[in-house]
Amino acid sequence: MNTANPDELLKQYYGYDRFREGQKEIITALLTGRDAFGVMPTGAGKSVCYQIPALILPGVTLVISPLISLMRDQVQALRASGIAAAYINSSLTSTQIDAAMTKAANGKYKIVYVAPERLKSLTLDAEISFVAVDEAHCISQWGHDFRTSYLDIPRFVESLPKRPVLAGFTATATAKARDDIIKMLGLRSPFALTTGFDRPNLRFEVRHPQDKYQELKTYMGENDGNGIIYCSTRKEVESVTEKLRRDGFSAARYHAGLTDDERSRAQDDFLYDRTRIIIATNAFGMGIDKSDVRFVIHYNMPQNVEAYYQEAGRAGRDGLPSECILFYSRRDIMTALFLINKSENPDEIQRNKQLLNQMERYCQTDGCLRQYLLEYFGERARSECGNCGNCGGDDPETDASVDAQKILSCIWRINKQNRSFGFGVICKMLLGKPDQYILSRKLDEIPTFGKMSGEDANYIRRVYDRLVFLGYIAVRDDRFRTATITDKTPEVLFDGTKVYVRGEKPESGKKASSRGRKSEPPRYGFSQTLFDKLKAVRLEMAKESGVPAFVVFSDATLVDMAQKRPQNETAMLDVSGVGSVKFERYGQRFLAILREDAAESGATGGDANAGVEAGADSRPELSLASFLRQIEITDTPIQITRVADSFNAVFLQYGQARVSGQGLNKLLLENGYLEVVDNAKLPTEKGAEAGITTIERHSERGAYRQCLFGRETQRILAELAFAARL
Repeated sequence: MNTANPDELLKQYYGYDRFREGQKEIITALLTGRDAFGVMPTGAGKSVCYQIPALILPGVTLVISPLISLMRDQVQALRASGIAAAYINSSLTSTQIDAAMTKAANGKYKIVYVAPERLKSLTLDAEISFVAVDEAHCISQWGHDFRTSYLDIPRFVESLPKRPVLAGFTATATAKARDDIIKMLGLRSPFALTTGFDRPNLRFEVRHPQDKYQELKTYMGENDGNGIIYCSTRKEVESVTEKLRRDGFSAARYHAGLTDDERSRAQDDFLYDRTRIIIATNAFGMGIDKSDVRFVIHYNMPQNVEAYYQEAGRAGRDGLPSECILFYSRRDIMTALFLINKSENPDEIQRNKQLLNQMERYCQTDGCLRQYLLEYFGERARSECGNCGNCGGDDPETDASVDAQKILSCIWRINKQNRSFGFGVICKMLLGKPDQYILSRKLDEIPTFGKMSGEDANYIRRVYDRLVFLGYIAVRDDRFRTATITDKTPEVLFDGTKVYVRGEKPESGKKASSRGRKSEPPRYGFSQTLFDKLKAVRLEMAKESGVPAFVVFSDATLVDMAQKRPQNETAMLDVSGVGSVKFERYGQRFLAILREDAAESGATGGDANAGVEAGADSRPELSLASFLRQIEITDTPIQITRVADSFNAVFLQYGQARVSGQGLNKLLLENGYLEVVDNAKLPTEKGAEAGITTIERHSERGAYRQCLFGRETQRILAELAFAARL
């Protein structure tokens, strides 16, 4: 066994000073010969958990991976970092495969990626000391992407002359799926670790647009980062791609109906930044290694939460702020049911319908979206994250109790006649819009006909969906998803239980606006001009090396580089993501840009080799007066997370650490502006005088008070936060 230190390898090849949560523990277990199973969110560094042991353990490590594109991306990244690796899959000729296997047997490669379909025919004349299974959820029928080829893995492992250490890794798996993966892989008393499913840098949002394409077009015009747009069908992919191209956007398409060459070209165009947008079905992207995806938009609702979280998780793998937006409409449910019902297995149909119901509830909840996702995977979460479409804004809540009673009364009267209808018919009845269908069934004679005349149909839909979510309406699993009352219905209809919906009720005769807010670009606190120059030289070097730009350096590394502004090798190696191998290959050209920028700005006092002190610490000292001038203080009361964002935009310019909303709340508690009452933070008399107000919010767990911070409180917080740094 190689005696190299994992920490030294981490710095040498990956450019990081310390391991992320869970990485060191899994690596230590593997190096002692113990099997392991890791559930780690996308972007948490699963690959490091098996790549570093592979460099230390004797012989060869096999990494079993499901997609050709993923293998290629990871092998490119390893080679760029100075690690010799190869892959074996159907894209290679038999001659190329033989050559790769010979080199592996001769010790040329420590890591070999292989598709599970190749295991039956794999012959390697070398010791296989470690087998790592990526995307391990594919072996479980309880997972969202079961693949029969994964069932060959345990048989392959047992057929080897000496059983290697075995490990499985996945980003998303429920408790039931996790147990099934361990059993099906044949892991022996594994060291099992779940680091948590939360991706704090991702902002989740569900929008209910009346015109999906117009919503998408507007978003594209406001955001210039790389993004993935998922559609549920090939037809939708083709339609959206054609419209975007017609409107002047650079877009590629990807689905199973294209030829292998067409799919490969589309993926390469996206990976190599020849196009910034790819529109795809879920055939695209499992394990895709592009780190700088700034947004993932689901044009249609996926069939289950696991698939959604896996696909949405392809945003922001580099840890920078990114968005995951789902466009929801009732038509998506009908499409999903059509696809589910194509199965010939009744048990599978029933299970997938249950999973669809959970996905539908995600789209309907007015509570915290992050909380919903984390609790789906069995993880406790706060009732409000401050960074999702439902709790990251200041939208008011509307008391829709009277309108809820009208909807429930309509359904109750229909059910009394032993009839039931779907939302479309119920909405027409409430709006008082008779058509042949309504008249032929005498539905215009029911007393609730026209009771919501003049209201917006989308508003009625929102109230109806809320009632379904809260259990006051049951939706049958039939063709028209017909509605019935439940045992809970009388609570609203007769007992006075309140029902609230997010957003304002539109004025009678006016249409409701789409839920959602305009996206704001992330604020990093450095020169955008410098960042653009660094990206430009990165693109040049990527083209010269024939690799995607993010393989050279990720966006997160360029952000750290632009903030620290190193002027020599020692300082450059202090940038996160810059190791000795990558510095040797790429460092000097980036240093040239940084030194040129420093000379133009006068930051180094004329000494281009002054080092860290000149490159970073010579920035002017931040005074309280300067801080107060630069932060954005609003007249409108805002949430604590938005206050923190305003402060961080200035702190980062001066190389200072971020503050969090939680940290600011702590300062207010310590200084008597807030107090804890029944586990809730509420303003004291002193806090109320300073401008802290509260509004009532409602979640599935009941009502709660949310603090908002006015102009004077924001100023006080700025002084407290500044003083706390001294």
